[in-house]
Amino acid sequence: MKAIIRGLAFTIAVVAGIGAASTEAAAARKRATSTPLTQAELYALYGQKSWIWKKGAGYFSVRQRRFTAWSAENGSPSYGIGRWFIAGQGKLCFKADWHARDGSAPATTCFSHRKRGGVIYQKREPDGEWYVFRHAPTRADDEFMKLRRGNYVSARLSRIENRLGKVK
Repeated sequence: MKAIIRGLAFTIAVVAGIGAASTEAAAARKRATSTPLTQAELYALYGQKSWIWKKGAGYFSVRQRRFTAWSAENGSPSYGIGRWFIAGQGKLCFKADWHARDGSAPATTCFSHRKRGGVIYQKREPDGEWYVFRHAPTRADDEFMKLRRGNYVSARLSRIENRLGKVK
């Protein structure tokens, strides 16, 4: 199970579009004058949206800040159920119990967000690299474009739950 969670964490980091070193240097200069996203901005950015990953998705419900997700990383289906929360200036986290065929384990994942003008930067905490999450104007390949209004998780999560056995 721990291998699945590590794989999922790696997938989230890779899917998040971490950029090249030269791009990072330019982005770092711009971030020096950036400010953290407010709680309201993070809430608007993620609330009632699904973040579509390469082999999975996570849904940020505003009802009780419920977080649900599924993954098929390494061909092994798993699902997570928990909560998402805003942890200070510009920081969004989701904490879930991840379930797979070989058991379950808790995991917390956090991302920091900063803005400068219309550009939003993001990095996975604690030691991820900053990258442009949303350009100004928005580009088709921005990670931001993988946030879609609505729940794109429940149907697949239900199928995985039924296959693995629902957790009480």
